[in-house]
Amino acid sequence: MRRNRPYSSAAFLLALLVGLLLPSAARAADDTIKRVGDHPAYNFEIEPHVLVSWDGIYGDVGFGAGVRAAIPIVDNGFIPNINNSVAIGFGLDFLHYDGCWYGGDCSANYIFIPVVLQWNFYVAKRWSVFGEPGLFFFHGFIADCPNNGGPRCPGGPRVTSVDPAFYVGARYYINDKMTLTMRVGFPSFSVGLSFLP
Repeated sequence: MRRNRPYSSAAFLLALLVGLLLPSAARAADDTIKRVGDHPAYNFEIEPHVLVSWDGIYGDVGFGAGVRAAIPIVDNGFIPNINNSVAIGFGLDFLHYDGCWYGGDCSANYIFIPVVLQWNFYVAKRWSVFGEPGLFFFHGFIADCPNNGGPRCPGGPRVTSVDPAFYVGARYYINDKMTLTMRVGFPSFSVGLSFLP
C-alpha cells in the first residue's frame, strides 16, 4: 500500500507561477510570432533547475535538482510562416522522496534522464513557449521496506524503466543569452535559468 501525501504544496506553487507569468506574457504580446527567424541564435542551451515530481513512480512527492541541455536542429521550425524552432533536449535530474512507499520510515533517491523533441514558438519579444514530447529513463535507489512488526511489505515501487514524457513550458528572456525557464508536465515541474551561448 502506497502512502498518499497531499499534493497541495505543488499545486499551489504551480498555480502561483502560472498566475504570475501569464498576465505578463499577455501584456507583452506583439507580432514576433509572425517574424520568421526573429529569435536569438544559439549553439546550445544549458539549463540548471530545481524541480518537484509527482510522477506516480515512487508514490510520493519528490524534490530535487537537475540540468537540461538542448541542441538546435531546425532554426526555422516545422511551420515555415511563423517564428518557431526545433531542438533535441536531454537532461539529468536527481529527486529525493522523503516519504515511504509503504509506510514507516524509509525514503528513496531517483535519477531521471529525459530525452525530448523541443518545439519552440517565439510569441513576443521577451517570451517563447514550447512543447516537449519524448521519453524518460529512470532508476531508483530505494530503502528497504521498514519492519513494522507486521506482515512483509507487498510489492514495491518501480525501480528501473522507461516511460513517455511530455512537458509544456515558457521562457522569459532576460537578455538574448539568458532566460528564466518554467516547465510543467509528466513526470515533473521545474524552474531554472537557461544559458544560450
